[in-house]
Amino acid sequence: MLFNSFVFLFAFLPAALLIHWLVERFKPEWRLPVLLALSLLFYSYWDWRFAPLLVGSIVVNWLIAQAFTRSGRDVLIPLAIAVNLLVLGFFKYFNFFADFVDVIPGIRAPHFDIALPLGISFFTFHHIMYLTDLRAGKAPRYDLVRYGLYIAFFPQVLAGPLVRWSEIMHQFDERPYQRRDAEERFSRGLMLLVIGLAKKVFLGDQLAEYTNPIFAAAAAGQALDMGEALQGALGFTFQVYFDFSGYTDMALGLGLLFGIVLPQNFDVPYRATSLADLWRRWHMTLSRFLRDYLYIPLGGSRRGLAVQLGALLATMTLGGLWHGAGWNFLVWGALQGIGLIIIVLWRKAGLSMPSLLGWFLTFTFFALTLVIFRAETLAVAGNFYRALLGFGADGFTMKWRALAVGAAIAMIGPTAWTFVHTLPPRRWIAALFAILFLVVLFKIGDDANYEFIYFQF
Repeated sequence: MLFNSFVFLFAFLPAALLIHWLVERFKPEWRLPVLLALSLLFYSYWDWRFAPLLVGSIVVNWLIAQAFTRSGRDVLIPLAIAVNLLVLGFFKYFNFFADFVDVIPGIRAPHFDIALPLGISFFTFHHIMYLTDLRAGKAPRYDLVRYGLYIAFFPQVLAGPLVRWSEIMHQFDERPYQRRDAEERFSRGLMLLVIGLAKKVFLGDQLAEYTNPIFAAAAAGQALDMGEALQGALGFTFQVYFDFSGYTDMALGLGLLFGIVLPQNFDVPYRATSLADLWRRWHMTLSRFLRDYLYIPLGGSRRGLAVQLGALLATMTLGGLWHGAGWNFLVWGALQGIGLIIIVLWRKAGLSMPSLLGWFLTFTFFALTLVIFRAETLAVAGNFYRALLGFGADGFTMKWRALAVGAAIAMIGPTAWTFVHTLPPRRWIAALFAILFLVVLFKIGDDANYEFIYFQF
């Protein structure tokens, strides 16, 4: 059930809001079980066969958490985390690692046609965050319904943001429609939903039409000219931003509609003046997860320069592999790690850089490495780089209008969250958002809906 689909906008969402309001109004003690049931129904709509996996992971991890709090046996938490990672590895990486085994002469590893359960990476990481903090004495024990809702809350279960238990659990006990700012929250949630839809439909999907044919031609072995390669590289750079930040805006807006404030995930990343700054602004919840649950446990910056650089490279390489089972993701992550290592060494040497030059180098590096991220193989990426260097086909063919609009909005404008929270309560503003929503609906009805990019991760 896509957020940008009629079945969600005109069936599931209105019904869920009505049921949630009635329960919150007349049976508030049922609110959390109903929200959990709605979330599981939303998840099951994609493929009911994956619902038992989500439910099973919730129940098993909750039982292990209960056993740990009762017995205090430290081995339970690492065991649970290992099992979570093994399940993720089986569904997401089994065939990838089987290809490594096939390289050994005389050995043929089995390969399975395994469908990747939607959201498995995200709900696995939610389990890991809670269990790790539980073992460290930071997280309390919760009942099964609250824990299940933390894992499965439908606005964020498929593609984030990654929400720490401490950011959301206390909100479950509130009466959201009894708050003094309930109407304001609800209206700003609607605005965020409309803005996210507009970013996805008018920018992300439009840029996909700029980008997909070029990557398809490169994958087919066709030589690209420099303009086509530049269009494909820049097109995907802005497409992935508007696609994922649009989803995040919708998730944050939906959260507000149900009385939950989810953490922000983007902070105008394409205005960053260094790669480290970009990763503090891009997919912020994943960056914090990698920092707190991987980089710091690997040594971080407290055990000397060599350990710090090794931890950076390992963290970003694994972060790249998290996005998918492919060499392109592995190489892309390693390149991000190398870029961050260069920044650390640059700063250790006491060197500085003008902000404008830092922005240009950061954006160029990120856009060029995203070619590897988007390309299905390293050979396809090589096809792009040859064309960008002038060794492709003759000519310079480039569509630029959508790129220019995307660049202006991504680099100049504020985040959607900041924008809607600075708008005053005016009827004409509500009318403009209603008109924008109608235009979005006409666009959805006219065009094929693209799945969100991060659903595949």
